[in-house]
Amino acid sequence: MNASIKAISYYLPEKIVSNTDLSLEFPEWSVEKITDKIGIEKRHIASEHETSVDLAVNAAVKLFSEYEIEKSSIDYVILCTQSPDYFLPTSACLVHDKIGLSKEAGAIDINQGCSGYVYGLSLAKGLVSSGICNNVLLLTSETYSKYIHKSDKSNRSIFGDAATASLISNTGLLSIGDFVFGSDGSGAEDLIVKNGGARNELSKEANFNPDDYLYMNGSNVFNFTLKSVPSLIKSILNKNKLEKDDIDYFVFHQANSFMLNTMRKVCKIEEDKFHNDMKKTGNTVSSTIPIVLKDTYFSDIENKNQKIALAGFGVGYSWAGCILEKSI
Repeated sequence: MNASIKAISYYLPEKIVSNTDLSLEFPEWSVEKITDKIGIEKRHIASEHETSVDLAVNAAVKLFSEYEIEKSSIDYVILCTQSPDYFLPTSACLVHDKIGLSKEAGAIDINQGCSGYVYGLSLAKGLVSSGICNNVLLLTSETYSKYIHKSDKSNRSIFGDAATASLISNTGLLSIGDFVFGSDGSGAEDLIVKNGGARNELSKEANFNPDDYLYMNGSNVFNFTLKSVPSLIKSILNKNKLEKDDIDYFVFHQANSFMLNTMRKVCKIEEDKFHNDMKKTGNTVSSTIPIVLKDTYFSDIENKNQKIALAGFGVGYSWAGCILEKSI
């Protein structure tokens, strides 16, 4: 049995932080410098009491309304998040309850970052193609902003909050092909919040402790990407028995503009086949790829091309890719 992406919607928090806002806090950074450096003009930020579950609920409700989907048709929920509401219970169970799904529907979290949407697609495809489920609701939702210290101008300029909702079914607009995965936990400390889990408690001191907040070694993450992504693209093509010229559109995780420009050149991908635009949302972690698919593909499905290569990569380290193909 086949598995396809049938619908995609996304939700962005109302609060917006523009480059002008950041430059007022950090006068040494001009608006132009921020835009030129990372390719982002603004990012949406969750409010103080707005959580990943709240964002995911809004994305799911929007999906149901936009595509006239019956909630009773959903028999499994996968929520990808690294900023859950609680250590336990499972955030997917909270979403399941808040949107009023059948108690016979499954619900599970996956803690995955920038490669999370592709990993989630693989799990959803497995459930559908095996006949275990008919309709899987795949959600991505992240509020990284809650992990970033107010003085961290670099990470504040990069990351935005968002949630997406995708319906994976046995029929749909984009059939899901074969996957390639990779993991390298030796790079874990290059993108990490060290404190707050079972290994290290949050600091109880009054003074600032950087280990309580998001840390990113940008140069190491960049070098990891240069090393892993070109081989990932080759493996995706080989696994799906395709050549690079067979691909109509490449959608990489939208990390930052400089990284994407470099990766496009290293992978020798033509500009008109490559998406590089996060000006209005920033790096929304696992939500970047489905946001691109929604804005550039599902908005005008009749005139879109046939084959899309997805590549997610980042925190973990982890990476994953697959091919999507227009099925109707």
